[in-house]
Amino acid sequence: MSSRPNVLLIVADDLGFSDLGAFGSEIATPNLDALALQGLRLTDFHAASACSPTRAMLLTGTDHHLAGIGAMAEFSDETIRRHPGYEGHLNQRVVTIAELLRDAGYHTLISGKWHLGRSAQTSAAARGFERSFILEGAAHNHFNWSPPVPPHKMPRLLHAVDGTYREGLEAISELPQDFYSSTSFTTRLLQYLQERPQDEQRPFFAYLPFSAPHFPLQAPDELIAKYRGRYDAGPGVLREERLAKLKELGLVAEEVEAHPVVANTPEWDALDEQGRQQSAKAMEVYAAMVESLDQNVGRVVEYLRSSGELDNTLVIFLSDNGAEGAALEALPIIGKRVQSFIHKHYDNSIGNIGRPNSYVWYGPHWAQAATAPSRQFKLFTSQGGIRVPAFITWPGLQRQGAISHDFATVMDIVPTLLELAGAEHPGTQYQGRAVLPVRGRSMLSYLQGHSPQVHDDEVSTGWELFRSRAIRQGQWKALFIPKPNGPGRWQLYNLKNDPGEIHDLAETEPQRLAKLIEQWQRYVDETGVVEFGYPGRLLRELGRGIIRLFTRQPRTL
Repeated sequence: MSSRPNVLLIVADDLGFSDLGAFGSEIATPNLDALALQGLRLTDFHAASACSPTRAMLLTGTDHHLAGIGAMAEFSDETIRRHPGYEGHLNQRVVTIAELLRDAGYHTLISGKWHLGRSAQTSAAARGFERSFILEGAAHNHFNWSPPVPPHKMPRLLHAVDGTYREGLEAISELPQDFYSSTSFTTRLLQYLQERPQDEQRPFFAYLPFSAPHFPLQAPDELIAKYRGRYDAGPGVLREERLAKLKELGLVAEEVEAHPVVANTPEWDALDEQGRQQSAKAMEVYAAMVESLDQNVGRVVEYLRSSGELDNTLVIFLSDNGAEGAALEALPIIGKRVQSFIHKHYDNSIGNIGRPNSYVWYGPHWAQAATAPSRQFKLFTSQGGIRVPAFITWPGLQRQGAISHDFATVMDIVPTLLELAGAEHPGTQYQGRAVLPVRGRSMLSYLQGHSPQVHDDEVSTGWELFRSRAIRQGQWKALFIPKPNGPGRWQLYNLKNDPGEIHDLAETEPQRLAKLIEQWQRYVDETGVVEFGYPGRLLRELGRGIIRLFTRQPRTL
């Protein structure tokens, strides 16, 4: 086996913790399951609480507030973007893993969701990828379909998450008629792999960031049909099934206490028959999207097996944040406009849900079936928003077929890959410009069985987005969720005993909390976190409580 392995980095978009079979799901994911069971499944692996911040951390090894995505570009303006680290795209203070591996002699390839800049100058091709086909923005119709409406006449919230495509430095004006995101991204990556010069022996770094299963939930009819009726019992039943399977697999402790479900959409029993059918159908489509993603991963694995490269390929898989619990219809004022636009331009009849001209999401109840036992979901810095399913598979792995309960983050990927490639991060200078060092730590010694853990218990790690904050040190975590979404004060949790973040120990462990808050302030000083009063009507809505649209008083299902 070569000392310089190929790397296949796969990212799912808004996948929940238990959405793969190897992580407790009923969804058919045999290809990902085979990789996960062969490798090391990570149960305490962390991302940011939303997609573009995670991608910034994943590709640079440092905090997203330093890398240019301090706030998501869709929800910032010129006032915000004037602050260092808040440019809305990967800035020049960081160097990407693609740039460094390219310099070290790797083929660098990407096909999928970029979400780190929407121009040629901020594209993947400008940040180290030799071949690139990218969705520039946050999301898009998964098929080649869009309503015949100019962008400026779309509700701002839908337009904000709408995407455009680019190959290399060139914008793409038309997609193929048979375009479907997961399939088309995979086909293009396979093309890039197949077109490598045959006389070169360079290893490859292939980045396959899917835009599935991000809403709008859409999938091929034949896959949706496989799940017909599977979710008719509702999200509460699914949640209990998933939790039982997680315990059976040893991914969570038998005695784990799951956080109560929080949602501001109706309970399953409060829905009428049509409402339950629509909700169950959305979940069926979601499952079909996950299965499609798995099938396409299988295509890449089969190619690598047939080309004789699989045995020298490190495979890393992760989701970019917790499951998407969006209930856009519940957003005051803007939600009504979104619903009106969708009603006018899309067909969300039950029989049509999942097709190109439908536009649905599945909401907080289904999301928390996937994030349980953790608290909440995407956009929260509670565990449901930042703990993600992940695994690493590599023949050089000493912990094959095992489960890791040790803490790690997406920032650890860059130093790990550099060490594997025999390359080094440039430190503070790269190609004549000042750059920032990595904040992550290489996992290689841990993966090879030489170190008992990736991070020392004294190391602290922070999170912040939309004023939701967290700081963790070892098994202890301080969490701040502002009002009205939370108590508007710091809470304290022992994640070893309370992974669901249910029992607040702030009053009984005040000194420990005070030390963590000191660590939080250090994190703010080091990363340049700025808290904004969001301008503009949409931004004010989001700034006042972007997470509020997902929450109300908790109720256990």
